[in-house]
Amino acid sequence: MDSLLQKDDYLLLPDYPSYLDCQDRVSEAFRDPQRWTRMSIVNTARSGKFSSDRSIREYCQRIGR
Repeated sequence: MDSLLQKDDYLLLPDYPSYLDCQDRVSEAFRDPQRWTRMSIVNTARSGKFSSDRSIREYCQRIGR
C-alpha cells in the first residue's frame, strides 16, 4: 500500500475505481450463461487473425527499418 501511495510509477491507484466498475460488470455478465457465451463468441469472432509468429516477424521488420 505504501508503494502505491508514495510512488505509484504506473499510476495504478487512479485507475482502481474504473477497474472495480469493470470487474462488477464482468461478474454480472458471467452470472448469465447465455449472455456470457454470446459475449465470448462475439469477442473471439471480432478478434481477427492473430499469430505469434506473424506478430514477431512484423515486429522484427519494423525494428529493422
